[in-house]
Amino acid sequence: MTSAYVLINTEIGSEDEVLKQLRQIPIVKDSHLVYGVYDIVAQIEAPDLDKLKEAVTWKIRKLDKVRSTLTMIIVERSK
Repeated sequence: MTSAYVLINTEIGSEDEVLKQLRQIPIVKDSHLVYGVYDIVAQIEAPDLDKLKEAVTWKIRKLDKVRSTLTMIIVERSK
């Protein structure tokens, strides 16, 4: 299984709407509204790197009112 954190910028005022849409995507395991440079942080999980990249590109980045994303692939988990 491959996991990543996706940092998401939305259009101003659309954070709640994007968060609701994001939570409907099966690959999204956890998501939160945050303050700072980004508006939303999501943890995603896929069977492999190709499926993960596909989901970010064709599902998350295509959500209405998503302006940009930054994906950080998890290479090691704490034990």
